[in-house]
Amino acid sequence: MGGFTQKIFKKEDPSVYQDKDSHLERTLRVRDVIALGVGTIVSTAIFTLPGIVAAQHTGPAVVISFILAAVVAALVSFAYAEMSSTMPYAGSAYSWINVVFGEIFGWIAGWALLAEYIIAVAFVASGFSANLRGLISPLGIQLPDALTHTLGASGGVIDIIAAIVIILTALLLSFGVSEAARVENILVVLKVFAVLLFIVVGLTVVHPENYVPFIPEYKETANGAFGGWQGIYVGVSMIFLAYIGFDSIAANSAEAINPQKTMPRGIMGSLIIAATLFVAVSLVLIGMFKYSAYGTTAEPVGWALRQSGFGVVAAIVQGISVIGMFTALIGMMLAGSRLVYSFGRDGLLPSWLGKLNKKHLPNNSLIVLTIVAVILGAVTPFEFLAQLISAGTLVAFMFVSIGIFALRRRAGKDLPEPGFKMPFFPVLPILGFLSTAIVFWGLDSKAKLYTLAWFIFGLAIYFIYGLQHSKKHIKD
Repeated sequence: MGGFTQKIFKKEDPSVYQDKDSHLERTLRVRDVIALGVGTIVSTAIFTLPGIVAAQHTGPAVVISFILAAVVAALVSFAYAEMSSTMPYAGSAYSWINVVFGEIFGWIAGWALLAEYIIAVAFVASGFSANLRGLISPLGIQLPDALTHTLGASGGVIDIIAAIVIILTALLLSFGVSEAARVENILVVLKVFAVLLFIVVGLTVVHPENYVPFIPEYKETANGAFGGWQGIYVGVSMIFLAYIGFDSIAANSAEAINPQKTMPRGIMGSLIIAATLFVAVSLVLIGMFKYSAYGTTAEPVGWALRQSGFGVVAAIVQGISVIGMFTALIGMMLAGSRLVYSFGRDGLLPSWLGKLNKKHLPNNSLIVLTIVAVILGAVTPFEFLAQLISAGTLVAFMFVSIGIFALRRRAGKDLPEPGFKMPFFPVLPILGFLSTAIVFWGLDSKAKLYTLAWFIFGLAIYFIYGLQHSKKHIKD
C-alpha cells in the first residue's frame, strides 16, 4: 500500500518539464498573450449574458454580479500569474499541481481543465453556426435541417458549420503559434471595435429610469432567485463562465518569450480589459431598455440596437461578433492541445500525444482534440454538459489558489524565484480558494452531479491506464 500511495502522490521534478518543453518554440509576446486572453474571454458571453442574467436574476444589479465575478477571477489570476512565472510549462495547472502536490492531484486539476477546453470549443462552434445561419438567412441562404442540427435534434444529423469551423481553426493552429497569434491579434481588434461601437451608440439612447431600483426586491421565480443579494449571487455563478478564459493563456507558457514577465502581464492585462468591457456593456444594455425586456431574446445586444433604430449598427456588431468567435476557438484549442500534449508527455495518456513534429508543434494532440470537439460540437447534443465548463474549471482554480502555499516553500530552492508574486500573502490565496468554492456552490445541482461523473471517469482512466504508463514511475 505504501508503494501505491508513494506513486500517486509523487511530485514531478521541475527540471523534467524544463527539458521536455524546451523543444517548443518561444514566439509569444505580451501583446500576443493579451490578445489570446481577450479573444478567449470576450466571446459570445458579452453579447448574451448581461441581458439574460439581468432578466432572470439580478435586474440592473447585473453590473454588481459582473464586478464580483471579476474580483473572484482576479484573485485566481494573481495565483496563475505567480505559478506561470515560476513554472512556464505546457499544461498550466496540470503541470504546476503535479510539481507542487503530486501526480494524482495534477491529473484531477488537468482533467477539470480538459472539460473546459473541449466543451468550450464545441459550445463556441455551435454558437458560431447558429449566429452565422441567422446572418445569412435574410439573404435566402438556408441549409437543410440535417446539416444544421446535432444528431437527433429537429431531424439533424450533423451541424456541418460547427464541424467546419473547428477543423479550420485546427488547420490554422497546425501551421504554428506565431501564425495563429497574428490572426488572433487582428480579430481581437475587430471584436473590441464591435463592443466599443455598441457602447458608443447605445449611450445615446440610455434612459436613467431603467436603473431604478438598481437592486430589485428579492423573490423566488421559476428560474430561481431574483433580486436582492440572493439574485446577485446566482448571477455571479452564471457570469463566472464569461471570465474563465484567462486560464487558457497559462497553458501556452512554454511558448512565451521571457515568460517571467510576459505571462503575468498577459494574464492580468487581458482580465482587466475584459472586465472593463463586460461592465460597460452591462451598464449600457440595461440603460437602453427595462431589464425585463431581455427575458425573451437570446441576442440582447442585437435586439436592443434594432429596437432603437440602429439596424445597420446591429448587423455590423453581430457580423463582427461571429467572425470574432474564431478568437475564442483559437485560444481554447491552443490551450486544450497543449494540455493533451502534457498528458502524453508524461505518459498518463498514450505517449504519441506528447510527440512534436518537425516544426516542434504538438499536432498529434491537436488532431485528437479536434476530433473530440467535432463529435461534441457537430454530432452530439451537448447542452447538458455546458455547465461542466464552469464547474470543472472552478475545481482547478481551487487547486492553483491553495498551491501558492506549497510553491512559496520551494521558491528559490528547487524552483526559481517567481517573476511575479501574489500580493498580501497568505490572505489573497485563501480568499481566492474560498471565493471560487463559494461560486462553485452557487452552481445548480446538475452541474455538480455532472462534474462528479466527469471526475469519476477521469480517475478510472488514471488508475486503469495513466498510473501504469506514467513515465515518472517507469524511470524509477
